[in-house]
Amino acid sequence: MDLIKNFKSTKINFMSVDLNEKIIECLKQLSVKELPDFKITSEMISGINIKDGNVQFLLELNENYKNHSKIISKAAELKVSHLEGISSVTAIPTSHKNLEVKNNSDEKKINGIDKIIAVASGKGGVGKSTTSINLAISIKNLGYKVGILDADIYGPSLPKLIGNYDKPQSDGKQLIPIKAFGLQVMSIGFLVAEESPTIWRGPMVISALTQLLTQVAWKDLDYLIIDLPPGTGDIQLSLSQKANLNGSVIVSTPQDLALIDARKGLNMFRKVDVPVLGIIENMSYFICPSCNEQTDIFGHGGAMKEAEKLGIDFLGSIPLDTEIRKTSDEGKPITEINKSCEQSIQYQKIAEKVLSRVNTQQKASPKIIFE
Repeated sequence: MDLIKNFKSTKINFMSVDLNEKIIECLKQLSVKELPDFKITSEMISGINIKDGNVQFLLELNENYKNHSKIISKAAELKVSHLEGISSVTAIPTSHKNLEVKNNSDEKKINGIDKIIAVASGKGGVGKSTTSINLAISIKNLGYKVGILDADIYGPSLPKLIGNYDKPQSDGKQLIPIKAFGLQVMSIGFLVAEESPTIWRGPMVISALTQLLTQVAWKDLDYLIIDLPPGTGDIQLSLSQKANLNGSVIVSTPQDLALIDARKGLNMFRKVDVPVLGIIENMSYFICPSCNEQTDIFGHGGAMKEAEKLGIDFLGSIPLDTEIRKTSDEGKPITEINKSCEQSIQYQKIAEKVLSRVNTQQKASPKIIFE
């Protein structure tokens, strides 16, 4: 199964050229017992990434061997792991097959998915990923079939949030989503070592995202939640082109700096004609567990005021809470393990508002933008 396709990357050397060459020579000597005719050539190896003893590379397979990708990648990882100074190895099998990006909304609809909601933030550190997983579970708790895609290629956090780092299986054509808490889950974090950085150029990132979106066997989903990386870069723009997004949710903290960046994210979605369903104020306030006094660490109400100013819905506020942090770190989202607590109730109310907006929202007509 090809995981990331139709791209070649310039080899990036983080140690010496010698180690790069040793890896290539090592792989060229690989023999696979189950596939006696299989041989690796230099041209099949690309994207070698070495950092702190962690090795990651792409291995291009032709049509004859792509259905044996799991056996081949495991054998390649084992072979390279015997080299001196190597602590972990991740081989990512790829194959070349042109991806066609359709232009009208019917053609862009992805098999197995009814509606897609993107969760975004203008900057990192505002709790977007934690909000995404709890929003997905809250929608699932309303009786819908839900999936979640971690689109943060550089910093995937979904495996940690669900406490699962298993590699997904393949049916020979598509990846099978990981099942967790009644959700269908996919992340690049399942495909690379946890400690291994993903240092790819733009085309590789877009290609990987496209595959994670379209070459996964999503099954009968009512909603797919996409946890976007922070900011307003290539991934957000490409996603808008490759998927028929039914709406976007902006996550921000109350402080002015976060709201400035959130405003940029909102304007980006408006420019690409994706409906903005509303804004969530995360880390809105802190309740002291000892004295029950509320403290507005990052300010309070800033997102609500910003929503009013920008003419969008305010979806709700989530407190800065040690229990949310603890359950997230343990890979047990609070909306799954304690549905009746105040935090889960707030997520549930937000989920209901999101669904109400997405099911009544019509994409706005294109507007001329004067700058």
